[in-house]
Amino acid sequence: MPNTDQRSRVPASPSTPRSGEKKTPLGDALAPPKTFAVRLKETMFRFGMVWLLVLLVIWAQVTYPGFLAWGNLQNLLSQNAQLGIIAVGMTYVMIARGLDLSVGATYAGCAVVYAQLSLMMPIPLAFVLTLLVGAAAGALNGAIITLLKVNPFVATLGTGSVFGGAAFLFSNSSPILNNEPGFDWLGLGMIAAVPVSVWLMLIVFVVAGFVLSRTAYGRSIFAIGGNPEAARLAGLRVEALSASTYTLVGVCAAIGGCIIASRLSVGQADVGSTIVLDVIAVVVIGGTSLFGGEGAMWRTAVGLLIIAIIRNVSQSSGFDVNVESVITGAIVVGAVALDAYARRRRA
Repeated sequence: MPNTDQRSRVPASPSTPRSGEKKTPLGDALAPPKTFAVRLKETMFRFGMVWLLVLLVIWAQVTYPGFLAWGNLQNLLSQNAQLGIIAVGMTYVMIARGLDLSVGATYAGCAVVYAQLSLMMPIPLAFVLTLLVGAAAGALNGAIITLLKVNPFVATLGTGSVFGGAAFLFSNSSPILNNEPGFDWLGLGMIAAVPVSVWLMLIVFVVAGFVLSRTAYGRSIFAIGGNPEAARLAGLRVEALSASTYTLVGVCAAIGGCIIASRLSVGQADVGSTIVLDVIAVVVIGGTSLFGGEGAMWRTAVGLLIIAIIRNVSQSSGFDVNVESVITGAIVVGAVALDAYARRRRA
């Protein structure tokens, strides 16, 4: 995937410093060159989560000698494929200065819908219709937030309750079993010794990373996240762009729901009870700012691998699940603290 780390860019005239810039061009020219120590510190700071990932891989191999075995890596990636796909959509939302707390309910609801529809029609058609359900849920969030001007936290907390209740009503509060031939292919199938779900996650990451870093749409998302009013004055359709990110994360949640239903051969309305916290943790650990305007898809991939490695080693080594929670929470707090520190330095 494209590895461009971006921040918001809002057009400015050549004679006017961009927002947040302190130095004039002359001041930059006269500034003393950075020492090796300063450059090393900046590099360590910028890629702190990458160094953490490297250390985690070393720790994992020492703690669990079978960690780097291909079978274990397959298991690690396939078990977290749905989490990674939803995190891709959440990255767009958070870069655009938004938040979606309803993705867990959308994820569970789409798992139920996919399991039920696949009993009634061809599986590919059921998959497409399930994606449309996820898109509709995301579009509703976007409309409430941009048209009714409801705070994203409150809006998606409310719609999450609505979507979750609808999933239980749709399934009559019972798991929907599906043992139809081919239904488990998305979650358990293999292509070239790689799980289908992993291939799908990789495709989503690559396409989303390209769009985010190489297209006008991606640049517009960074612009509205960095300074919505400046983006509006520059002619961007801020409301429509912001709403589109919620539609995108709704589709990603639907894909994740299809994967988990296929893997388990059952659609359950309570399957997404904790995934929203995991998704936010992945995106924040990767380095996407909670305040919008900064982030990159490769960073979200790093955050996903950090969470996946901690879980894999914890489960393989029989660690207490509470230890896993403590480690993950500490990393999230550290990532947020680093983001706040970086913003203070640029202020």
